[in-house]
Amino acid sequence: MFTSFFNALRKAEVPVTLREYLDLMAAMQAGIANYSVEDFYYLARALLVKDERNIDRFDQVFGHIFNGLDAPAGEEFGDIPPEWLEALGALELSDEEKAQIEALGGWEKLMETLRERLAEQDAPHHGGKKWIGTRGTSPFGAQGYNPEGVRIGQEGNRSFSAVKVWDRRDFRDLDGDVELGTRSIKMALRRLRRFAREGAAEELDLDDTIESTARNAGWLDIRFVPERHNAVKLLLLLDIGGSMDPHVRRCETLFSAARGEFKHLESFYFHNCVYESVWRENRRRHGGGTSTWDLLHTYPADYKLVFVGDAAMSPYEIAHPGGSVEHFNEESGATWLKRLLRTYPDAVWLNPLPVERWRYYQSVGLVSEIMDGRMFPLTLEGLDGAMRELSR
Repeated sequence: MFTSFFNALRKAEVPVTLREYLDLMAAMQAGIANYSVEDFYYLARALLVKDERNIDRFDQVFGHIFNGLDAPAGEEFGDIPPEWLEALGALELSDEEKAQIEALGGWEKLMETLRERLAEQDAPHHGGKKWIGTRGTSPFGAQGYNPEGVRIGQEGNRSFSAVKVWDRRDFRDLDGDVELGTRSIKMALRRLRRFAREGAAEELDLDDTIESTARNAGWLDIRFVPERHNAVKLLLLLDIGGSMDPHVRRCETLFSAARGEFKHLESFYFHNCVYESVWRENRRRHGGGTSTWDLLHTYPADYKLVFVGDAAMSPYEIAHPGGSVEHFNEESGATWLKRLLRTYPDAVWLNPLPVERWRYYQSVGLVSEIMDGRMFPLTLEGLDGAMRELSR
């Protein structure tokens, strides 16, 4: 397995050497990462990855080679037998048939009914509209349809209507080393630049050199000044996973361009809406994130705040405590968004969804209202408008 891991890293163009591989084997023999996949992950990453730009490729290879060694975290309701969720195929309904299916009637009713089903059900069930299972119109399960439900045991989205997702999901970080096919995004971001000279005097000041040389009777007198750097501070919060998967390439392009334009750039991930924590690495999001309170007290108010996300989610995730699709948040997403905006008044939201589709999602309207209308499409024109807004 370890040899396959080493070869897969080389194939993925992660520059690992045989010496580093042997160091990893020696560390394993010394018992540094015994019986812990997570300890082994950090040990291997520390020894084999020499450039942070290769971490994403390393994570993808690690996940492929060691897939299945980490069990997903359970929810507070208990475990669901896997045979209940063995899909026999996906249910396909027409728009007319979907319109006839009613939701249970709100967040509390949905959670209460899920507890009842778990207490009552003792066998798998496929089809129908009541039990936890597949290919039905029940609010609980996979490969079926319900306007508001809890998605359980399904790979990826089908209707983007789940109020909660039972399964633990792992997302990959955005690659900040994407080669840009166009300079247009960088040019749009440059509207936000404010230059200042910082650091050691190591950039040639040609005008001063000529003047000083002339004053020195022709003897060369070379003068230097500190380099000019973009003094704007940017806090970038990126929605990752789920409905954002189709937009990864554009977000990576934006992320890569921002890294090249802003010296003071801090980036964190969230999923759907910001709650009590954010995270720098998606592998650590289930236990190694950053408290949003800490973020608010670490970065001062002179940072410009940019959210990047499609804002396509259940409205409960924004307006309701406990409404997060993946955990039970004590305070609503709207509460946290408003706190962020109070601390960082210069803020915009970039949405990769086409503008004509925004009206189909109630959540997009809710987020736009909280942002006081400062939501822009993730297009060159929208990016230009967002930068103009932040430059006021």
